[in-house]
Amino acid sequence: MNNTYKLIDLFCGAGGMSLGFVDKRFCGAFESILALDNDKAAVDTYNSNFGEDNHCVQQNIEDWLLEHDVPAADIVIGGPPCQGFSLLNKKREGDARRELWEPYLDIVNRAGASVFVMENVQGLLSSPEFQDITERATSYGFEMLQPTVLNTADYGVPQTRKRAIAIGIRVEDFEIENFPTFPPEPTHCSPNEVCGLPRWKTVKEFIGDLPKMPEGIEIRDDISPPLNLHFGRKPTEISKQRYRAVPPGGNRFDLQRNRPDITPQCWINKKSGGTDLFGRLWWDRPSVTIRTEFFKPEKGRYLHPEEDRPITHREAARLMSFPDDFVFKGSKIEVARQIGNAVPPTFAGHIATFVSHLLEHRISKKNKRAA
Repeated sequence: MNNTYKLIDLFCGAGGMSLGFVDKRFCGAFESILALDNDKAAVDTYNSNFGEDNHCVQQNIEDWLLEHDVPAADIVIGGPPCQGFSLLNKKREGDARRELWEPYLDIVNRAGASVFVMENVQGLLSSPEFQDITERATSYGFEMLQPTVLNTADYGVPQTRKRAIAIGIRVEDFEIENFPTFPPEPTHCSPNEVCGLPRWKTVKEFIGDLPKMPEGIEIRDDISPPLNLHFGRKPTEISKQRYRAVPPGGNRFDLQRNRPDITPQCWINKKSGGTDLFGRLWWDRPSVTIRTEFFKPEKGRYLHPEEDRPITHREAARLMSFPDDFVFKGSKIEVARQIGNAVPPTFAGHIATFVSHLLEHRISKKNKRAA
């Protein structure tokens, strides 16, 4: 890993995936030379963490391609916006976001990249578009390693977030006939499994040291991390009563049993499903998937394990494995969106390490010319 491979990050968001590749705490074998996203706050965050040259550009990928030459890079990472593939999106047909893989692969090809890593929701692999992605990648000379859905908890993230990872290898750039097996070996496993690995990381390991009572309801730029993002909300009295009615590990069904008088009627009418809604996280387990509205317990299992409040921005960032010194820019809504949309850096670091080992087998340009 003495080499520093050149990296392009597309649809980069805040840069969680880049952090896993670039930062020595995770991998460190890569250097980001270009990043693209159309979210201004996310671009500001990226540039605040990855150098002073402002190489992250705020622009739609299609427009950027029309106006710029693509720089040479060893690897392209990132994932087209996932909502078009998500099972939560009930209007998937005709969603333009499903087609953004095309400029993604155009940049992969024009950069002369030897490897690309595409990250997305689980639905990507079963979507009709993934067959198109594979065919286009093959036409550019890439072989797809076994695309797989991975659980980030298996790689040391305190969160059971499942994501599809597809890696493409430009065959002519490598001297190995049989590429290493993907995915990389897990580093942790579920307490319910018999294995010789450490158990999944828990919520308590990552947020148990934070003050119990967060202060204020806004980002506090005048305070150093981690407390700058450890702020609360201003719930109504009925919300406070609802929080108190949910026992450790409980959810909306416990709220309904304990306080039917303050349970929303729509939940009373819906007698099945939604077991994470208005739920408490467990101290001794990983968190559920952290999404962009983690500060709203009605959206998922986002109540603190003990306190009668939702988790804070800092707690959510830690459950995504962001280090406290990672700088977030934007409003509290924009920062929450960046956190919920990110790739956990610890997880990305394991993918990066796998890719760096692949690149060690790459044929040098001198040898390719001789051949």
